Amino acid sequence: MNSVLAKRTIATAILIIFSLLCLLPLYFMLVGSIQETTGSSLLNFIPRSLTLVHFESIFSSSRMMRYVFNSVIVSVSVVTGNLIFSTMVGYGFARYRFKGKELWFASALAVMMIPPHVIIIPLYKLISTLGWYDSYAALIVPWLVNPLGVFLMRQYISSLPVEIEDAARVDGASDLYIIFRIVMPLAKPALAVLAFQVFLTNWNWFLYPFILTSSDSMRTLPVALALLKGYQSINIPQLFAASTIAALPVIFLFLIFQKQIIAGITSGALKS
Repeated sequence: MNSVLAKRTIATAILIIFSLLCLLPLYFMLVGSIQETTGSSLLNFIPRSLTLVHFESIFSSSRMMRYVFNSVIVSVSVVTGNLIFSTMVGYGFARYRFKGKELWFASALAVMMIPPHVIIIPLYKLISTLGWYDSYAALIVPWLVNPLGVFLMRQYISSLPVEIEDAARVDGASDLYIIFRIVMPLAKPALAVLAFQVFLTNWNWFLYPFILTSSDSMRTLPVALALLKGYQSINIPQLFAASTIAALPVIFLFLIFQKQIIAGITSGALKS
């Protein structure tokens, strides 16, 4: 009994140490954004005095609210599209029988193995041809459905009992009614995982927003952070403040929906 308790104590201590190491960069970022910096004292582990002047400077000297607004619009739109379209496509692969079904599903999964840098040039030419360059359409439409979401929803829907859907069809329910009123409520854990993953990816996405936009009014938050530094100097406290603004929404969302996310991972969302 003592050996079991000792092993649990050691394991808990190791997990606590690793957790603190993971939280240390976030702590330094937060401290660096709210402490007063003078002379060579750039960053203290325990700040002597706190201030919000760096946040005030960020919002007064840049279009930070515009960048945050763009990131919110893009991320929320892409998440909404993925929740709808990935569920519909995943439902089709899970429930319908059609010729070449496994081949189509394998081809969808194969897209995940393509590095994003490979499609930069063809995507740029397509966006320019459509007249979407430097617009919300360029940042939203190409990402409204992704193969990981299709795979996730297909696996989860396959684990749901089909008898509920059959009973709804007997009562005259259409396929769309079944998807949106029966399947999606039952698949909330998987949808929570998908929503968080897509939001995190698009909120932090730098490459495509940087290439597919050119005006200051269309920049997203990651692009603005990269361009925040000056040509000959970097205002570290301001950069910390801007990074804190970018990190807080993701942290808050995870804290709010952590139960749903963990339930989605542990209740079969990734089962084969």
